[in-house]
Amino acid sequence: MKTLCVFCGSSLGFKPEFSELAQNLGLRMAKRRIKLVYGGAKVGLMGVLADAVLENGGIVTGVIPEFLIKAEVVHSSLTEIIVVDTMHERKETMYRLSDGFVAIPGGFGTLDEVIEVVTWRLLGLHKKPVAMLSHNHYWETFSALIEHVVKQGFAMREARELFTIHDDVDQAIDIIK
Repeated sequence: MKTLCVFCGSSLGFKPEFSELAQNLGLRMAKRRIKLVYGGAKVGLMGVLADAVLENGGIVTGVIPEFLIKAEVVHSSLTEIIVVDTMHERKETMYRLSDGFVAIPGGFGTLDEVIEVVTWRLLGLHKKPVAMLSHNHYWETFSALIEHVVKQGFAMREARELFTIHDDVDQAIDIIK
């Protein structure tokens, strides 16, 4: 594992533990020499994560659509910034550059990104690992939703195996590696 794509919030959320999780993940990635690919913003958990990787000597590639640069949320201190036209192109570029995926707490954008890479895995478009890194059971309701979809007959039982959920940063990275 050389490059890990992390999906996370452009907000900090209400609990300081979310920022601590992002900082810890960034630190552990830098220490293990795992390059970060993410959405390129300086705000929210995205900014906390990128700063933690950079402050610990790591490499960070941000992928950001042009319209978000204009909204002044781009992180200008990254190792590399790739500017794309659309959100769809952003997700495809992050996918292409990454060996695996981790999601930490986030909102609709994070959910969209996770669902897309899990769906692509279900369809056999890739075999890259997908993990969710939780704090205080953040991803538990996501897992319950997937279980509900399976129980209602809209996904096969194997859908449960398309991603893993972890509370420990090192354990999540180990599973991905």
